[in-house]
Amino acid sequence: MKKVLSIAGSDSSGGAGIQADIKTITAHGMYAMTAITAVTVQNTLGVNGVQAMDPEIVAEQIDAVFEDIRPDAVKTGMLGNEDIAVAVVVALQRWRPAHLVVDPVMVSTSGCSLLEGDVKQVLFDTLFPLAELITPNIPEAESLIGGVIKDEMAMREAAREITRRGKCAVLLKGGHLADEALDVLVQQDGKEQIFRAPKIESKDTHGTGCTLSAAIACNLAGGMTMADAVGEAKRYISGAIGAAPGFGHGHGPVNHLWRMQESKA
Repeated sequence: MKKVLSIAGSDSSGGAGIQADIKTITAHGMYAMTAITAVTVQNTLGVNGVQAMDPEIVAEQIDAVFEDIRPDAVKTGMLGNEDIAVAVVVALQRWRPAHLVVDPVMVSTSGCSLLEGDVKQVLFDTLFPLAELITPNIPEAESLIGGVIKDEMAMREAAREITRRGKCAVLLKGGHLADEALDVLVQQDGKEQIFRAPKIESKDTHGTGCTLSAAIACNLAGGMTMADAVGEAKRYISGAIGAAPGFGHGHGPVNHLWRMQESKA
């Protein structure tokens, strides 16, 4: 059984963050481990509070996992602030995971900021170069490059710029585009690939970014190539959105267990 470590924040409503990652990793038949960076007070309507963990405790969680059950892949999500980001970087530099997927979580689906201060330089200089892949959405990519992204061409240019500066592959997610759903993958060797899919009109998109990056980490741990890992993860998240249970009064969660339920039907 492959093991995957998620370094992220806790979502009390269970749709995003650590909870989404555990469900995704389990749905992929792998063993989930966690290092919690923050506790959030949230539901499908929004985030009402955030309590960051002590950076030393975050690092000690990571060390405890690697010392005993070394993960085959790691994904990072919400880091919370610069001190936690630095602590995570130092720990990952110490352990050098075989696969690292970074989801640069900055803003929640409801629009709440989940990253204190301007830590973009920390990300570019220290965390991104450790990663095999980072998975920003359009608003996160705009924040990283300081520009506006409105179409496929702008997405390609932004992904190339982030790849160049971050020294890692980039999957720029285009779910925020008005007309279509497409993602741009730019690898370090310059190879580019566009993933197109029908746009699913749904309000139940809480935790989709967390879920996608966790699925990619699982697929890399399982030995897939980068392109195959992304393509399979996109199929998984599309199915999860399509089978969303309709919970909550706002942006509801996806159905992480849809494949298991289909197999039993």
